Amino acid sequence: MMHNKMKPVIIGIVIAHVAIALVGLYFGVGWLIAQMPSHVAIMGIVIAALVGLYISAHRLIDLHTHTHDSESPAQTEGRLIRWASFYDLSANIMTLGRARWLRDLTVRNALLQPGENVLDVGCGTGGVTIPAKLQVGKNGRASGIDPSPEMIAVARRKAIRAGLEIDFRVGVIESLPFPDGTFDAVTSSLMMHHLPEQVQVKGLAEIKRVLKPGGRLLIADMTRSGTSSRKRFFTLLAPHLILHQYLHGVKFGIEDIPKLLQEAGFMEIKQLEEHFLTIGFVRATKPVA
Repeated sequence: MMHNKMKPVIIGIVIAHVAIALVGLYFGVGWLIAQMPSHVAIMGIVIAALVGLYISAHRLIDLHTHTHDSESPAQTEGRLIRWASFYDLSANIMTLGRARWLRDLTVRNALLQPGENVLDVGCGTGGVTIPAKLQVGKNGRASGIDPSPEMIAVARRKAIRAGLEIDFRVGVIESLPFPDGTFDAVTSSLMMHHLPEQVQVKGLAEIKRVLKPGGRLLIADMTRSGTSSRKRFFTLLAPHLILHQYLHGVKFGIEDIPKLLQEAGFMEIKQLEEHFLTIGFVRATKPVA
């Protein structure tokens, strides 16, 4: 995994190159070449600014993390995200301001029905769990688990403000704190790529255990970059998502999920045609018998 100190430098280089390329497209290649010395200066300014912002943000995150712990984080081999106060803002930036649309799309693809019981694994601040609860209604139940107590605290506050009764718990995918056959549906949004393969395998086995026979699993995660015209188009729209994968050393993509689901014993496995930028969806079903 890349050293943390290199991240703002690489991000700065990418942003500076994109900005310069866009200006060059407007003024022409000749102008772009003539202004090359100023491009180097611009890149230096952008990198310096981002390094400063990066260091400041991390200090704020560390301060918040170490002064607001009410529960201990759950032990997991996956990546633990604890900067809950900044998470929703980060999600909106990553989705170009359309985080709510992505979450509603995730709930819709889960095929939730009124009265069902749904579990959101790796729920974060409740972005998917809350609309899932609205979908299953007052006769349905919604639960969310996340290893970060900071995330769960924010999710609980959001549910209270919305007047919704949701069971948010600190927990991990590899050891779900629920009895067998509890849920009609399970969702997982942008979490699987944070897990090493052995935890993915354990987690899918646990999800299958807590699902009712015939229950559904919906996974949303990033696709791998590819050579098809469609993937190139979405990569151009959201290069920051590809950069996110690169900075975190992520080689996993939604395309790897069907094989894992098949090995875990799921059936009716389908990678959906519908995409959101470079984020795809896979749905599967637990066998009835």
